[in-house]
Amino acid sequence: MRFERREHRPLALVVATPLIAIAAAMAIAGVLIAIAGGPVLEAYWLILKGAYGSRLSATETLTRAAPLILTGLAAAVAFRAQLWNIGGEGQLYLGAIAVAWMSSHVLGDLHPAIQIPLLLVFGAIAGMVLLLAPLWLRLRFSVDEVVTTLLLNFVAVLFVSMLIDTVLKDPMAFGWPQSQSVADQAMLPKLLSRSRLHLGLVIAIALAVVLHFIQSRTVFGMQSRAAGLNPQGAVFAGVPLGRTLVMVACLSGGLAGLAGAIEVMGVKGYVTTDLSPGYGYSGIVVAMLANLNPLGVVLAGLFTATMFVGADGMSRSLGIPSYIADVIVALSLLTMLIAVFFTQYRIRR
Repeated sequence: MRFERREHRPLALVVATPLIAIAAAMAIAGVLIAIAGGPVLEAYWLILKGAYGSRLSATETLTRAAPLILTGLAAAVAFRAQLWNIGGEGQLYLGAIAVAWMSSHVLGDLHPAIQIPLLLVFGAIAGMVLLLAPLWLRLRFSVDEVVTTLLLNFVAVLFVSMLIDTVLKDPMAFGWPQSQSVADQAMLPKLLSRSRLHLGLVIAIALAVVLHFIQSRTVFGMQSRAAGLNPQGAVFAGVPLGRTLVMVACLSGGLAGLAGAIEVMGVKGYVTTDLSPGYGYSGIVVAMLANLNPLGVVLAGLFTATMFVGADGMSRSLGIPSYIADVIVALSLLTMLIAVFFTQYRIRR
């Protein structure tokens, strides 16, 4: 028995791969639910009901999906070019704190039509900066960006913690460590009244469509794919590898920083050290579930948000720990990696 690389991957197989991976993950997680003493089918039904069973739960699921889509796009763009950006969490926090500082100290008096776009841009720039430093170390000294981006997550969160305990601390928070609030006119418009669902979801979906066009229809998209498939071959073919990776880093870091910006401007209104429940890390799972496809990231982000939101309601009803959502998402990643392997290779006798 040996593995043989496929010369051609059928479209039906590529499309079915995420569905097969998720089904396998749900089956394995079902065994764990049964061991915990819960009815498997009822548990999954309660997850769906908890995520979409009411207007409140559905809007909360969509609200949770917005930053997941953006961090998923950030990881997908970088991974396709073999730029291993594991620093989405830190980039998100820097984007968030940049928005809080700019709104409370610089742009707070501007009209919303001017202030909101500027704040989104500043949030994206902050995320870019945190990724460009590890990229420079890779290009200049061949330092592995997996290590540097991962460690910078902790540096960024500690830096944000220092700011919200000192110069950006809200004096009206009664000692609670949080930043000064963004101006009311800087908050993103709500898509539905009496809900937290905001314009950030539309921005995330629109960016996914734009990225799909860029990757499939532009020279830069071709160059970034070539850099990921074969860097040496890309250089031989005339692709400016360094410049391409810088552009990819700006795009990836900017998307992660934008996730932090919309979370502050759309939901919180201020920054705390628990602003993100791990959106930066979950974005990696979202990107892999989508097979690095920007349009697939939207669906993968919705699936991940459904698990996180729905598991809370299921846990209250059945007494099963809500951490089963993390297990399902992690299993989905593992099964997806195996499924992707078999879309690229077949078994030969």
